[in-house]
Amino acid sequence: MFPIPIKVTQPSYSRPVVTVVLIVANILIFLHQFWLQISDPYSFHYFMALYSLRPAYFHWENVLTSMFLHAGWIHVLGNMLFLWVFGDNVEDILGHGKFLLFYLLCGTVAAMAQFLMDPSSSVPIVGASGAIAGVMGAYLVKFPHSNVKMVAWLLLIFTFDLPAWVLLIYWFGVQLLGGWESAPSAGQGGTAFFAHVGGFIAGIVLVKVLGTRERYWRRRDLSW
Repeated sequence: MFPIPIKVTQPSYSRPVVTVVLIVANILIFLHQFWLQISDPYSFHYFMALYSLRPAYFHWENVLTSMFLHAGWIHVLGNMLFLWVFGDNVEDILGHGKFLLFYLLCGTVAAMAQFLMDPSSSVPIVGASGAIAGVMGAYLVKFPHSNVKMVAWLLLIFTFDLPAWVLLIYWFGVQLLGGWESAPSAGQGGTAFFAHVGGFIAGIVLVKVLGTRERYWRRRDLSW
C-alpha cells in the first residue's frame, strides 16, 4: 500500500470550523450523487452535467460547483483525508473567513489551469483536489519543518514520520510529471494534474498575499 498521511505534528490553536464544514459539505454532496447514481442514473448524469465544469460549455458558476463533486468513493475520501490533515493549520494561520476565501480562490485557479489545457474538451472536471492542492502549497510555505505521520502496509501496517517539505515537494513533482506525460491527451479524462499544479502554486502565492493573522502568533507564543 502506498503510504498515506494521517496527521501532522504541528499543533493548531483554534477550531478548524471551515475545514470541518467543507468536509461535511463534500461528503453530503457525494452521498447525494451516490444515491442518484444507484436510484436514478438519468438524474445522476443530468446532475453531473449541470454542475461539473465542462470546458467546451464553460460557465463561471460551474467553477465553484465542480469543486464539490467527486468521481467516486476513493476520490472523495482521499481528498477529504488530505484536507483534514493539512487544512486545520492553514485555517489557523489565516482565520476562518480568509481561509474560506483562500480555498475557493485556489480551487478557481486550479480549475482554470485545467480548463486552459484544452478549452474545447467536453470531459467534466470535478473534485476538490485543486483547492486542497492550494492548502498543501500554503502548508509547504508556512510549516515546512512539521512532520507528517504516514501509514503504510508491508506485510504489517506500520507508521513513520516524514518532514512535510519532503512529502509536499515529492507530491508536487509527481503532479508535474503526470501533467507533462498526460498533456497530449489532456481532454481524454483521468487525473486533472494541471489543476493540482495550478492549485498548489496558487496556494503558495495566496497565503503570502492574504497574510497571517496577528492573533495566531500571539496565541502560539502564549502556548509556548
